[in-house]
Amino acid sequence: MSTAPDELVRAVEAVLFAADSPMSVAAIRAYVGEGADVPRALDQLVADYAGRGIAPVRRGDRWHFETAPDLARFLRRDREEPRRLSRAGIETLAIIAYHEPVTRAEIEAIRGVQVAKGTIDVLMEAGWVRPAGRREVPGRPLTYATTPEFLTHFGLRTRRDLPGMEDLRAAGLLDPIDVALAGELESGDESD
Repeated sequence: MSTAPDELVRAVEAVLFAADSPMSVAAIRAYVGEGADVPRALDQLVADYAGRGIAPVRRGDRWHFETAPDLARFLRRDREEPRRLSRAGIETLAIIAYHEPVTRAEIEAIRGVQVAKGTIDVLMEAGWVRPAGRREVPGRPLTYATTPEFLTHFGLRTRRDLPGMEDLRAAGLLDPIDVALAGELESGDESD
């Protein structure tokens, strides 16, 4: 037959459970009363939680609840970190997506600046870009293309689902200079 824990033990348990960081005995006393026998309550909690999934533990002079060490294997997960691409990475990915298969030299010609090797490496590590063979020209440069993971990540069924100029213009994603340049290109095509 188990007996209900006394009010002080329950109060210490509640304070430790709600704490966002480990607490000293003095900090716990500030919540449960200055005259409280907090060490006795902590000893009782350690005994009550023995063999359970969590337990109050002392690290230095501070206490907190911790998962039982023998259960750590159940809590391990691979955590996916969100990827933040640099502007160069976004531009490079867009060029590859719209012009694949494309060489580094072609990417640089479109961007107007040199592409750092690390930029393409980051896109490959993300699983969005892959080597797509070699171009049959002198020097046989490596070409790059997008992957199925790229399509999945961006919610596309095929590359044909990529937004076109009209979609980008309607969404306000083009700079006014880009819009003016696109307009000139369109009007130039009509005059031919």
